[in-house]
Amino acid sequence: MARKGLTGLSAKLKERLIQQALERKLQRVESRGPRDEALASEAEPLAEVPEKFFRFQHYPGYQQLRILNDGASKLGVANPYFKQHDGIAGVTTRIEGDDYLNFASYNYLGFCGDPRVSNAAKAAIDRYGTSVSASRLVSGERGIHRELERAIARVYGVDDAITFVSGHATNVTVIGHLFGAKDLILHDALIHNSVLQGIQLSGAHRLPFPHNDWAALNSILADRRCQFERVLIVVEGLYSMDGDYPMLPRFVEVKRRHRAFLMVDEAHSFGVMGARGLGIREHFGLEGADVDIWMGTLSKTFASCGGFIAGETALTEHLKFLAPGFLYSVGMAPATAAAALAALECMLAEPERVAALQQRGRQFRDEAGAAGVDIGSSAGLAIVPAITGSSARAVRLSRALFERGINVMPILYPAVPERAARLRFFISSGHSEAQIQETVRALKEEYERA
Repeated sequence: MARKGLTGLSAKLKERLIQQALERKLQRVESRGPRDEALASEAEPLAEVPEKFFRFQHYPGYQQLRILNDGASKLGVANPYFKQHDGIAGVTTRIEGDDYLNFASYNYLGFCGDPRVSNAAKAAIDRYGTSVSASRLVSGERGIHRELERAIARVYGVDDAITFVSGHATNVTVIGHLFGAKDLILHDALIHNSVLQGIQLSGAHRLPFPHNDWAALNSILADRRCQFERVLIVVEGLYSMDGDYPMLPRFVEVKRRHRAFLMVDEAHSFGVMGARGLGIREHFGLEGADVDIWMGTLSKTFASCGGFIAGETALTEHLKFLAPGFLYSVGMAPATAAAALAALECMLAEPERVAALQQRGRQFRDEAGAAGVDIGSSAGLAIVPAITGSSARAVRLSRALFERGINVMPILYPAVPERAARLRFFISSGHSEAQIQETVRALKEEYERA
């Protein structure tokens, strides 16, 4: 018989039990991970890290948002954002079962929802599918991409164009890639966030100049140009908050004088300015080569989604092979490119839409101004603000108009300074004279009450 141990168990059985215990312990260690025991011994120092550094609910921005939302709730003010539209948002829209006159859409020429544009997108899906699945560099071109880019280059009178999947990302990646720590970027004080993000990414020195003040820009460059290698000046064709525009020929003179690059963001001016809607270049009768970098978005006049850069071949080829936002990003969906191309072709064939948009915009500006509404410096092209002077008043005014069947959104601090809080009315070529009159009448009444 096998020899017994002190516990009365055989040596063989005792050895087996010890082995099983060791195996279970090893399994527990492995399941926790090789560093868990070491981390556990350092638990006390880690506990000293404040929660605000590892909990999203303690982010300062989120805390500020909660304070604003809670304050609005206590005042009985409903959140005006993220309204759910039930269909195409054009001149009118349907929100949660009710119809509204709509002034909260960039559908300036009414091409979003136009059957010709929708059918072009559907045909592209049938031919190419819903995605190109990878970057255009590795997944190959689709014919519709180059058709769109060549068409954009033609209307700008430049060598070529390149399209990106996002308008915001276009500015970020292009500015971030082309400029660096030894360069200077000067921008209008009211420039879009996407430009500021691109400058931050680039690491270039940044200097704002007063809104639309080309003379101030010239003075800055006279003092600072020699301190940097490349210099970029960035302005917008039509400013989306105020609805005004720069005297672009003056900025062209300044950039030539100081041997700088000039970039114009035409997100809101293409399709809106010029007799045929060809933007601020047509408005002032400039040549395409007068501006080094033409930028635009495809989500407004083009009734699609994405962004573009137009200019000389050296610029577009450089971006096509080296810009991270193009090189490492999926290519534009074929349906998106086809919709943009169709909208552009429709615009060129129907300049009367552009004329109607400009007429309705001027009507809104003139009637609102005559009614005592503070419309700021709006040129009355497609964007007319109603400046309220406070965020609370802007929200109340937006809600009052919504209850009267008019959908227009408030713009609040910090998007604009508190004293410049406003409603922004986006005009469409499809708005009628009567609809403008009705809206301004309601705006006047509620503006005085808010």
